Amino acid sequence: MELRVVLVCVGVCVGLVSSKPMEKKDRVHHDSPLSNLDHDDAENFDYDHEAFLGQEEAKTFDQLTPEESKERLGMIVERMDEDGDGFVSVEEMKNWIKHAQKRWIYQDVDRQWQGHDLNGDNHVTWEEYKNATYGYILDEQDPEDGFSYRQMMNRDERRFKLADKDGDQKADKEEFTAFLHPEEYDYMKDIVVIETMEDIDKNGDGFIDLNEYIGDMYNQDGDATEPEWVRTERQQFTDFRDKNKDGRMDHEETRDWILPSDYDHAEAEAKHLVYESDTDQDGRLTKEEIVQKYDLFVGSQATDFGEALVRHDEF
Repeated sequence: MELRVVLVCVGVCVGLVSSKPMEKKDRVHHDSPLSNLDHDDAENFDYDHEAFLGQEEAKTFDQLTPEESKERLGMIVERMDEDGDGFVSVEEMKNWIKHAQKRWIYQDVDRQWQGHDLNGDNHVTWEEYKNATYGYILDEQDPEDGFSYRQMMNRDERRFKLADKDGDQKADKEEFTAFLHPEEYDYMKDIVVIETMEDIDKNGDGFIDLNEYIGDMYNQDGDATEPEWVRTERQQFTDFRDKNKDGRMDHEETRDWILPSDYDHAEAEAKHLVYESDTDQDGRLTKEEIVQKYDLFVGSQATDFGEALVRHDEF
């Protein structure tokens, strides 16, 4: 029983378990904010620090001396320079910010990697993942909800093969990350849509109708009055989700719903950081330019922000 609970938890984490909760379920994949702080460089650079480093790492830098901050920032710059040309472009800055903001994903992957790379060859095969995750309980099924580990395994296998970008039948660390967190990778987003539709499409017609849409997020309890948010969701379905007004959502309409084209905060912040630090205005940053403006990128035990502003103006 204990193993069953663990596996169900894993399934929920990767979005594979179908359920009908009693409260609203949010299927939409939004990017998390870069920081919950106000972005006001006239007051402080705290927003930029959290955007550039991630919230937890920013706290670590706050404990460092300016010299230590510069040294560590210099090492980060070397990692940011993906093509090794000695410069950090806006695209490389954006990629770094996205990486810093998704650090929890990589930590999750690291934990799971250790339990699945059974022979230590820095790859995970489907057989390794299947044996470590499902073992001997593949044929167990809950008679009440029809939940089957074999069905869950088949969905995992389909996703694993799609994540295996080079088709060598084994996943490196990046491919394994795409398998566990497909919403983060453009080439995996179709499988996110397919799995979502399979979860919600109860009559198996390949579409999501209004009743299925509402039923996925709300279970009517007898004659209880529908909450206001349910009535709002019904209206949202009619007005916005069902774009062609045929009473149901197809693949593209479902994709537009769960994977909206949000404003790219990481790109906006990358452009801001490059603009503020680009002393020769060539549209890219050297290590020296970034370290020179270290107070913009990272925190430290600097005396006070007024002194930091003086340094900022002098540069």
